[in-house]
Amino acid sequence: MCVLAHVLEAAGIATVALAAMRPVAERIKAPRVLYCEFPLGRPLGVPGDAEFQRKVLRAAFDLLNAPSGPQLVDYPRVVEADETPLACVLPPRFDPDVAASADEAQGLRAAYDRAVARRGTTEVGRSVDADGVPGALAQLERVIAGEHWKEVYGPRLDTLAVAHDLRAYYQEAALELAGGPPPGARQAEAWFFEKTEAGKTLTAARDALKEQGAPEGVTFYLLPVGR
Repeated sequence: MCVLAHVLEAAGIATVALAAMRPVAERIKAPRVLYCEFPLGRPLGVPGDAEFQRKVLRAAFDLLNAPSGPQLVDYPRVVEADETPLACVLPPRFDPDVAASADEAQGLRAAYDRAVARRGTTEVGRSVDADGVPGALAQLERVIAGEHWKEVYGPRLDTLAVAHDLRAYYQEAALELAGGPPPGARQAEAWFFEKTEAGKTLTAARDALKEQGAPEGVTFYLLPVGR
């Protein structure tokens, strides 16, 4: 929306964008932006609270009185995410000689295979297949332990593909184990990053890559922007 705002303003139409990701708004420099620290997917903050939503809209429309900036204004209220993580029991440690995340991934393999057999398809495969998931986690653990990422991966690391495959593997296995109705949009994400060793590994790897001075194109895609 911030990019589209530039196009509309050039055509003489005043715009205000609601942004949930401040780095994006800062980079694109739309003419008028109201930054709302709300969970992604909730642009007006609190579902079902019409008065709260009206206040957000009033704050946005008030920016129409401001000259084309770029103007970036913070909405004064913060709404915390309240998604309850997916309930899924993780396998116990089996092989103490490998990283906890790789051991965990191996323990989920049977559930993942059942999910693929039942559905007939999988989202895993952009960077590694299911056999490669423990190894992909082990590589990230090497970076966390201090090896330079170029020594581990060479000149190119496609973190978008790696993170996609790891999350898809875990979430497909978790849905098979959890059973019941499909979870909410971010319950599986919350489970992965808050409950699993692999989620902790992705988070720690992002921090380690930043400390090593890896370019933003390498670090940005390891975690959802909201995290």
